[in-house]
Amino acid sequence: MHLTAVLERAARLAPGKDALVTDDERITYADLLDRARRAAQVLLDAGLRPGDRVAVMTFNTPGFVVAAFGTWFAGGILVPVNHKLTVPETRYALEHSGAGVGVVAGDLAATATAASPATTWFTTERASAGLPDFDALTAAATPVPGPVTDDDEAPAEILYTSGTTSSPKGCVHTHRTISAVAPLITSTLGFTRDERFLISMPIWHAAPLNDWLLTMVFLGATTVLQREYDPAGFLRAVERHRVTAFFGAPIAYLAPVQLAKAGKLSLSDVDLSSVDKWLYGGAPLGEQVARSLVEAYGTDRFFQVYGMSEMGPVGTALYPGEQLTKAGSIGRGGMPGVDLRVVAGDGTDVGPGGVGEIWLRADTRMVGYHANPQATAESFAGPWFRTGDVARVDADGYLFIVDRLKDVIIVGGENVHSQEVEEALRGHPRIADVAVVGRPHPEWGETVVAVCVSADGAEVTVEEIREYLSDKIARYKLPREAITVPALPRNPSGKLTKHVIREDLGKAGAPEAT
Repeated sequence: MHLTAVLERAARLAPGKDALVTDDERITYADLLDRARRAAQVLLDAGLRPGDRVAVMTFNTPGFVVAAFGTWFAGGILVPVNHKLTVPETRYALEHSGAGVGVVAGDLAATATAASPATTWFTTERASAGLPDFDALTAAATPVPGPVTDDDEAPAEILYTSGTTSSPKGCVHTHRTISAVAPLITSTLGFTRDERFLISMPIWHAAPLNDWLLTMVFLGATTVLQREYDPAGFLRAVERHRVTAFFGAPIAYLAPVQLAKAGKLSLSDVDLSSVDKWLYGGAPLGEQVARSLVEAYGTDRFFQVYGMSEMGPVGTALYPGEQLTKAGSIGRGGMPGVDLRVVAGDGTDVGPGGVGEIWLRADTRMVGYHANPQATAESFAGPWFRTGDVARVDADGYLFIVDRLKDVIIVGGENVHSQEVEEALRGHPRIADVAVVGRPHPEWGETVVAVCVSADGAEVTVEEIREYLSDKIARYKLPREAITVPALPRNPSGKLTKHVIREDLGKAGAPEAT
């Protein structure tokens, strides 16, 4: 199904119902459809043609949603851009995707224009000197009568994964693969048309965009947008807008608890009774943390969801009754409509007690990585997608991720590739050698640790590392801990043996909750 048809259906069935809600604005489905069609004309007037890419770099605002649907009505391909990236990181996404047109939040315009001055930029939410106002132009435009093309096999999105030394990869999804996500998510979590889903995590992420926003449109339900997450604001939004479902990384739930412990807010003073589904992902919860959240939020209605951008994202789920008995697991088998295997190195399926790589297949799988056929071939095995995540299968068939083949560190739901940080650090004049690994953290899932060999024999501090990297990589990728060692462990071929480093960190003990 073409994504424009998803919106048209919702507007036909419930034209006066709230599609989007913010603290300042309510947009009905009829209004959202009208704005999307007007936005399409603005993009077409800017020279957009079917198959062209549109970069959208904003906070969680209606401007993102209007730009996304406007892109699809105009026949373009949406390229959501991480608003936390530095100029060089943003430049790569824009150049690699070939985005010639972009919509950017006024507060982010300096980064966007510095990254790609040649892109035709429009601003949303706040005007920026010298750039056309997307919101004003949309309001004044004549709406297109319908989508330029309704081919559901046409590319709809290029979703960029976290960076590596060979640069981030762009997952290409068609209208068909994305529209196939909502039925699977709905059957897994029991969503209805009465949902009021709060999106506080960045909307450019695959899950907030495809799992939550587009599933709400699929159902004709309501999406509540918090411009940017903050703990107290998140709680206020739940109470004010009678939110029924929320998704966040574990730290999004733990941050209010920490503030409550510090006496800065009281969870008992906030009415959270409207919420039926507390969803989390990006990292599993240990039993102690799971118990603390059940107590703090006064409910056991927690669900973990696991998936990959390449898969829509869809994957597995851990349900409320399993949060304590199977704490740390990502679930047992795939979601409805998702097939899952755990595969050993010899290609055979792993049984209880075994360890292997998670493979997934579903109608939501991407068609490939943009301009990277080699990576596509390496990730596909017939109809299966090889996730690169290594899991242990317990006696009951539940999966526990024990490692990642690609050394991705997950910090508060954000993916950080260790080799990207290492490459950035290799230019530091006082670092002779470096390895970056993740250390388990009770609140953030993992924290980034830089293990360094000093060039001058003196200790390399985390403060000087963070200062050096501040303009090279995004803030959430910065190491929070630095350890100076005489030498790094390597195998005979000279490759780092990171499992040895992780074992040594484990012996030193994980940081305590704060």
